[in-house]
Amino acid sequence: MSGSVLAALRTEFDRGFSVDLHVHDFHLLSWSRYATVTHHTAERDWLVPPTHALWMPAGVPHSVTVVRGGLGYAVAMTGATRLPEPTGILVTPLVGELIVHLNGDPERTRATAEELLTELLEPVSSTVFTLPAPSDPRLREITRALVADPADGRDLAAWADHTATSVRTLTRTFQTETGMTFAQWRRHARVRAALTLLANGTSVGATARAVGYRKPSAFAEAFRQVTGRSPSEFG
Repeated sequence: MSGSVLAALRTEFDRGFSVDLHVHDFHLLSWSRYATVTHHTAERDWLVPPTHALWMPAGVPHSVTVVRGGLGYAVAMTGATRLPEPTGILVTPLVGELIVHLNGDPERTRATAEELLTELLEPVSSTVFTLPAPSDPRLREITRALVADPADGRDLAAWADHTATSVRTLTRTFQTETGMTFAQWRRHARVRAALTLLANGTSVGATARAVGYRKPSAFAEAFRQVTGRSPSEFG
């Protein structure tokens, strides 16, 4: 990725803070060290935890809602980009420190820090933040039900009976339309729901039960598989 940093901003966000639909004429890298923020575009909602940032290209209409308050940073950039769509970015400890460092407006080391930051931006799968939406009507029924009730424990055989189709057909269609297995999609749906519950102050144990895990240890393992972090870090 090439380009230069226009500004680095630091803001303390309150829970419930929101920004209506708007457009930037610059690229924006948004990251919060402690808050959990939802970015809304015409195509998707992006629930961004502190382990990641969101790259929002110039010209993309979006709105913002803070579901858990905390300290946030934004890096405005200009120039060419290899990321023409909103994209999740992994925030390693070094990337996080570079964002904080640039916020301090370090005149002597700014050029080096900017160049290093742009080189280290690593895109990650959008499934960390969003759930692929299938077009098949049988899958839409299943996925909508699971979003509405993440604790729904029906397996694929039960859903096949419910939608009057076969397990084999559902398995193949899930993979084709979402790029994920049924189990993977449900795990991401549950973790996405858990992020919102944890951001709202729900305990880890209560969150685990609310999204369908009887054992907190099983929930913690699923959570780590999706986010790379422990759920206790988000509570």
